Amino acid sequence: MNLTTIPYVTYETGLPQSGQHILGQLRGENVIVYQAFNPQIVDYAIANQRFGGPAYSFSRMSWIKPNFLWMMYRAGWAKKENQQKILAIEISLKNFETLLEKAVYSSFQQAVYSTREKWEDSLANSEVRLQWDPDHSPTGSKLERRAIQLGLKGDTLKLFATDWIVSIEDITEFVIEQDHRFVEKGELDKLTVIKEQVIPISTPHLISKLQLSS
Repeated sequence: MNLTTIPYVTYETGLPQSGQHILGQLRGENVIVYQAFNPQIVDYAIANQRFGGPAYSFSRMSWIKPNFLWMMYRAGWAKKENQQKILAIEISLKNFETLLEKAVYSSFQQAVYSTREKWEDSLANSEVRLQWDPDHSPTGSKLERRAIQLGLKGDTLKLFATDWIVSIEDITEFVIEQDHRFVEKGELDKLTVIKEQVIPISTPHLISKLQLSS
């Protein structure tokens, strides 16, 4: 596996324990995001290093997550139906920030949109959805820290799924091994996870829109 890993016992060292933060792994000027799919979609994606084929739909909303453990919670460590395969997708940090710029909250946030009508108009005209949800530990318990996920559709999804991809890696074997050997047994002192940091966002208006914690 090409991702940098770290023992879970040291994963939280230096990471904020509460608030809204974008956690992820940087690779130079690129960032890793995760998605979970059925084997048919993954086979095409790995072979072609882009998404497509008869099993993939460009007409649906597709969600990406930069936080590995948030992805593990949502996919049940690759045990949920149609989420048996976990992909690590590398895109440029610049394109990731473009998604954040386009993103509109899935629910009304008065501090961001001032009026419900303004939010509804923004939502109707956006191809990117934004949600903050509780982050989770490897065993599924909620944390005070919140994790971000982005839903993509339309032309934005097509750009992400084809032109924007730098690399796609199937990390399912790593996920299953860590789950079976350590998570299921509660032996988190032996667990290995993906090393992550707070993804730096420097644009003031984006920091304000995302309501990022300092």
